[in-house]
Amino acid sequence: MELRVLRYFLTVARVESITHAAEILHITQPTLSRQLADLEKELGTQLLIRGKRKISLTDAGMFLRQRAEELLIIADKTEKEFKDLKNLVGGTISIGSVEAMASQVLSKLLKAFYTEYPQVSYHIFSGTGDDIKEKIDNGLLEIGILLEPINIEKYDFIRLPQKERWGILTKTSSSLAQKEGITPKDLFREPLLMSSRPAVQNEIARWFADDYEHLHIVATFTLISNVINLVESDLGTAICIEGAFTKRNSDQVCFRPFYPELQSECVIVWKKHRIMSQTATRFIQFLKHALKV
Repeated sequence: MELRVLRYFLTVARVESITHAAEILHITQPTLSRQLADLEKELGTQLLIRGKRKISLTDAGMFLRQRAEELLIIADKTEKEFKDLKNLVGGTISIGSVEAMASQVLSKLLKAFYTEYPQVSYHIFSGTGDDIKEKIDNGLLEIGILLEPINIEKYDFIRLPQKERWGILTKTSSSLAQKEGITPKDLFREPLLMSSRPAVQNEIARWFADDYEHLHIVATFTLISNVINLVESDLGTAICIEGAFTKRNSDQVCFRPFYPELQSECVIVWKKHRIMSQTATRFIQFLKHALKV
């Protein structure tokens, strides 16, 4: 498969028309149709459903679209990195971050680095630790900020000094909001919303100990941004870290920490034995110096 043909295929998939795609790509419609037919022949499967009014994708076509987008991101990134070799402090750094207080630390570090190297730009991805690790492994992100517990054997890392406190999001009008600390028994009869990550669930289970079996989990989630409305709507009380809620605009919901206290740490990671762009390498050196590692 040629990258050029994958770009043709993605253009058709996006505009759902061979005619329109040919105009965008500045090639003739017969040429584009032939290239797509050759691609289907090469892969041995039908990719497009050619309807009267629009083009749609088969299951194989949707799979190729996802893979083609990832491949072209890497190809474009690689091409840009070679151009950036002429300017070692330019280009783009791609960073993934979980929802945590560490993201506030990241913003200050990026501001300081940008002040020193104003030609650098950034691509920021927000997601779960597992999402970020997958994108780092696939070369789509260079650096990630992850919340422990998480397996980081494949990565070099810097541990951030800030601790993340676990607790609950509850309505400000609830009886739980009147407590300074939340004990396991406080949550026995509460409908709870919890992270879908097994590692987080195991950590929470250890804190509850024998009381974990008494919990009533009504829903699981990936990002806390999807959950605040559910708490406001009285669906349940969410278990989360304080940093995921800090500075969000909601006067109906508040955070209350666990008692006894449960804390986690965040780490900045990058893939071991991977050749990084010069700009990303400079940024990691900057992080080590700023965080006194």
